[in-house]
Amino acid sequence: MMNRPMGFARKKRLGDMLIEAGVITEEQLASALEAQQGEKKGQRLGTVLTDLGFATEQDIKKVLMDQLGLPGINLGEVHIPDEVRELVDEEVLRKYMLMPFGINERNPNVIEVAMSDPSDIRAVDDLTVITGRQIDRYVATPSDISSTLDRYYGSAEAMRVAEQYRKERGEKSKVEEENETADVKEAPIVKLVNQIIEQAVHRRASDVHIEPMERQVRVRYRVDGVLHEAMKHDVSIQNALVARIKIISGLDISEKRKPQDGRATSIVDRREYDIRVSILPTVYGEKVVMRLAEKKALSMDKKDLGFPDSELATFNSILSHTNGMILVTGPTGSGKSTTLYTALSELNVEGVNIITVEDPVEANINGVNQVQVNEKAGLTFASALRSILRQDPDIIMIGEIRDQETADIAVRASITGHLVVSTIHTNSSANTITRLVDMGVERYLVADSVIGIIAQRLMRRVCPKCSTVDDATESERRILGITDPTKEIKLRHAGTRECATCGGTGYYGRIGVYEIMPITTQLRREIVAGTPADTIEEMAIKNGMRTIRMGAVNYALQGITTVDEVRRVAYEASDDEEQQ
Repeated sequence: MMNRPMGFARKKRLGDMLIEAGVITEEQLASALEAQQGEKKGQRLGTVLTDLGFATEQDIKKVLMDQLGLPGINLGEVHIPDEVRELVDEEVLRKYMLMPFGINERNPNVIEVAMSDPSDIRAVDDLTVITGRQIDRYVATPSDISSTLDRYYGSAEAMRVAEQYRKERGEKSKVEEENETADVKEAPIVKLVNQIIEQAVHRRASDVHIEPMERQVRVRYRVDGVLHEAMKHDVSIQNALVARIKIISGLDISEKRKPQDGRATSIVDRREYDIRVSILPTVYGEKVVMRLAEKKALSMDKKDLGFPDSELATFNSILSHTNGMILVTGPTGSGKSTTLYTALSELNVEGVNIITVEDPVEANINGVNQVQVNEKAGLTFASALRSILRQDPDIIMIGEIRDQETADIAVRASITGHLVVSTIHTNSSANTITRLVDMGVERYLVADSVIGIIAQRLMRRVCPKCSTVDDATESERRILGITDPTKEIKLRHAGTRECATCGGTGYYGRIGVYEIMPITTQLRREIVAGTPADTIEEMAIKNGMRTIRMGAVNYALQGITTVDEVRRVAYEASDDEEQQ
């Protein structure tokens, strides 16, 4: 049944509805209204309440649904047809924070509209006049609407901004453009950089790549570990785009011949994001990579890391040690930092002194002393560690063990009563032992110091909306190691159709897959004896260790991911299976 705006005559104010529902108090409403007249002037009450932490967007959505008797909608799960999007200009949609998403099946003269404030009379009246149709109201959160607007209009708006900038610069000569290192406050470029970052957040991107080519500048986003092209611009905006990014990340805008690294912060949808910026000179100009991380996202509850119950118990057992070395290993982008920060947050209690040495410091943790490596000033991992040992630490976190000197100091610190946690680049837990020995650490020291090794990868979750379920093929059975031909196996496969939830990638989100190897007394003897890594791994498996391949296969059999992901993440084991 169509929900017409007939109830507006007896309209309740949002604040009163939230008080009646017990979401906020009268004092909190008064504070929010006061802020609305002051530093948050012009903002909607719902936004102010959310910013102040008095209510969540989901709280407000539920109250509006209950009080107004309207259905809710999650726009992230809806594909909006072109004919619906073309009914209203983007400017109007952003002004009222609403999004038409469908046409009523029984009455084509009615459009279905998601609204952050369905009681906004002016918005409904304007929309009725603009479209010439009646309005069916649905309740959505402002973040959901903002993300949807960005999904459908973000690239187009960025292209318009870039074209506007290009036209404005068109009359200037190339010499003038090169000499004018950065007219960085010019609105179109400022707006373009902001939109690139905002769109990256809304697409759940971990990295933004801005790549100069011969005639164009390409922007790509890494989503769930895979790069996807988002837009291309004329190469004429390259210099100003890079200059703007250098300014916000504190880099030298006049230096174009050397690589540079910097940091910036950005607030998107009222959340603060830390941005690590890397600039590299290439043949056609400077390439920019921006790594985005929500400041609160690196440290989470250890239960949210994705450990199965048995492995969570092993993880807890390793963390309970007061001295020794815990190593987390895996390739770049496998979630090592998140695991380390989560472990530190778990260990961060009043009675311990925690000091970290990182390159760079990826997130700030209250109560933890964090040191940033600065090789130009002579502050390396090794030199910082020597100083840290004189600071009476209980726990030391080393961003990465890269060389023999750092490895030696870390090992000796762990033996002399400190708990040391660090990362190292190897393919498996057992190979980490070999890597430390190859670095020059004596085997008996490795055996005495290391108490546990965690190898990990991140696997993409198959999209729940567009994935399909089919019988496993012979090739898939072989990859999963299933030898019984009579056993029925159903597997999920990534969808290939256009999907609003995953953006057509077939995957949505990631999950950790782990290999945890506690160093038992038996393994210590084998390490000292020089036993090969393969044999050590076999012994650890007999003691209950699950390898990354085992975990990946289990996720595929549960329908959490696909065989393609097993092949991608646990590639060594998969190749071995196919060769047999």
